[in-house]
Amino acid sequence: MKWVVLTYFIFLFSSATSRDLSRFAQEAEYKNEIAHHFNNLKEEHFKAVTIITFAQYLQKCSYESISELVKNVVDLAQSCVANKDALACTKSLRPEPDAVCKELKENRQSFLGHYVYGVARRLPFLFAPTILALGDDYELAVETCCAITDIGVCLEGKIAALKEKATEMSLWHEHSCGIWKMFGEKTFQAQKLALLSQRFPKAPFEEVYRVANNLKGVYKECCDGNMMDCMHNKAQVVEYVCSKQNVFSSKIKKCCEKVAIDKGQCVVEAGRDEKPEDLPLIAGKYVQDPDVCNHFAAGHNKFLAEFIYEYSRRHQEFSTEMLLRIAKGYEEVLEKCCKNENPSECYGKVEEKLQSHIQETEATVKTNCDLLKNGGEFEFQKAVLIRYTKKMPQVSTETLLEITKKMAAVGVKCCQKSEDSRLPCVERYLSIVIQDMCKKQEATLINDQVAHCCNESYANRRPCFTKLGVDENYVLPPFNPDMFNFDETLCTAPPQIWQENHLGMLINLIKHKPKMTDEELQTIFTGFSGMVDKCCKAADHDTCFGEEVSLLFS
Repeated sequence: MKWVVLTYFIFLFSSATSRDLSRFAQEAEYKNEIAHHFNNLKEEHFKAVTIITFAQYLQKCSYESISELVKNVVDLAQSCVANKDALACTKSLRPEPDAVCKELKENRQSFLGHYVYGVARRLPFLFAPTILALGDDYELAVETCCAITDIGVCLEGKIAALKEKATEMSLWHEHSCGIWKMFGEKTFQAQKLALLSQRFPKAPFEEVYRVANNLKGVYKECCDGNMMDCMHNKAQVVEYVCSKQNVFSSKIKKCCEKVAIDKGQCVVEAGRDEKPEDLPLIAGKYVQDPDVCNHFAAGHNKFLAEFIYEYSRRHQEFSTEMLLRIAKGYEEVLEKCCKNENPSECYGKVEEKLQSHIQETEATVKTNCDLLKNGGEFEFQKAVLIRYTKKMPQVSTETLLEITKKMAAVGVKCCQKSEDSRLPCVERYLSIVIQDMCKKQEATLINDQVAHCCNESYANRRPCFTKLGVDENYVLPPFNPDMFNFDETLCTAPPQIWQENHLGMLINLIKHKPKMTDEELQTIFTGFSGMVDKCCKAADHDTCFGEEVSLLFS
């Protein structure tokens, strides 16, 4: 019984299925995983984490029942610490590569069932059609690797790539459902229309608009958790696109030859078709036409949808968020100018306004990518941390570190891309980070200016946060000298811990002095590095730190 409980516990504790082979290296280092976790966490925290794990996954069990399970796990952990070579302690949850190949061959249905179960459990926001498509990708990966000599290395690489892909898609599905929930179907459909117009620039407006409209039904069911209808509706949309593949894209022919389950994901990953070479300037219909206001008044929503379609298919290098901002800017100009006596003269300058926003966005991306390139990831995160601590000093140190680390990761991922892919990448992934931040804001108010940026407009979230300054309504906390209490551990700390201490000090400093200039902050950074260097060479580290901290923050 104890081995059964242990197996279940480690499954949950490590967030891995028994078929996950992507951590062979770690398993080699920690052959006895439960003993490693017990020694690392110590008994009190090990018990607490075990309780949390069981409580989250066995929600209908009473506290008494879970306590008994926890006792069994702790008893086994203690026995494994005492005898690390015991069979029950060293039995691997991850089979040898040859065993993986054998299991796929002998019991394919069970093999894939375990994989689908594991993905669905780890990524609850991932839609059913995508999970099934990932199952097929997993089967192909195993079949490919089992046909070569070095099966383990092959599996490790392919499964790591699949896990990254699944996680990314889960984030995007959760993000899309968040757009629907917070901003409604109009914003959701506009975002999908811009995306599809970039992907299928040769398809006529009516066809692209129809698919975008049908996707509303797909996402409604998927986001509500109705996975059977989600599967059915998505399959219908994909079949429609494939029935007119010559109309939509030259890149989806092979996708449409696949089995039903794999078609949808293949079409999503097929990439963008080349835009037509003979597209006329968009200004002809939307700026220079003297009847623009009549068209706008006759069919407001359809006219703007056509504008999004035309602008998006011409600018595949733009993010969907910026395309929606452009459409919103155009709409605002028409709403104002069409009330004037001479509307065409008024809206004739709309291109200048839109171009100004485009240049501002591109300059912001370039500035940040240059900062990352010249200073490296740590310095880039530090710069972002300074900005965001000033914007929302009410947020905890842990959350600020988490958010800015994700933002720095977006820079690392996107700044290396070509110029025609960089902006879509940056705004796509920043939208996901901001959405997560806004969910925290929804649960616990951060401040009014953050709430405004989160709630006013989906497309304008990123520029809104970029333009935020110091929160003028922030009430300074009482000074606590313990926040700047450093000791000799700084002298032996590995680089990652040293960086975390550095950033933590920075957050506490800004929370107490949010209007510090960059020059003043740089003086502190230089002084901090000098203090660490001096005190780590001193005979009495702690005394030195105590004296130098007083001078540094005086």
